[in-house]
Formats: sequence, C-alpha cells, structure tokens
Amino acid sequence: MAVKIRLKRMGQKKRPFYRVVVADSRSPRDGKFIEEIGTYNPVAEPKEFKIDNEKAKQWIKNGAKPTSIVEKLFNDNNVLA
Repeated sequence: MAVKIRLKRMGQKKRPFYRVVVADSRSPRDGKFIEEIGTYNPVAEPKEFKIDNEKAKQWIKNGAKPTSIVEKLFNDNNVLA
C-alpha cells in the first residue's frame, strides 16, 4: 500500500481550509484517511500551518511520501530539519 501525506480540503466555497492527513494514495482527495497530523489555513493573514512534527517524521521514516505542496510547506516551516 502506497501511503501519502497530503492535504484534505475543508471549509466553505472560496474559503479553503486544509487538514494535513496521511492517506492511501488510491483514496480520493477528501475521502478516507489513516491519520490527521496537522492543519493549513492559506486564507488567514499570516498563513497558519500547524503540524505534529513527531508524527510527520515518524510517517516519513515508515515510508510515507509527502505530495509536492506538503513537501514545500514542510521545507518552509522546518518540519523535517
């Protein structure tokens, strides 16, 4: 089973809010997930990104691959450092 760390879209129309989740790569974007490890709010000023660093590191150590957007968020916020 290929596992990804990706964003799950929540919120109202034109007011997106995302949850950072660990999910099977075959499940739909807003579908079933394994674990929620954080949140991302691009609408807030400044943008809010909260993540459980220990869980993120543990999932990556176990073979989960972050999507390109999540990887950029991790790098910008020094999650994997």
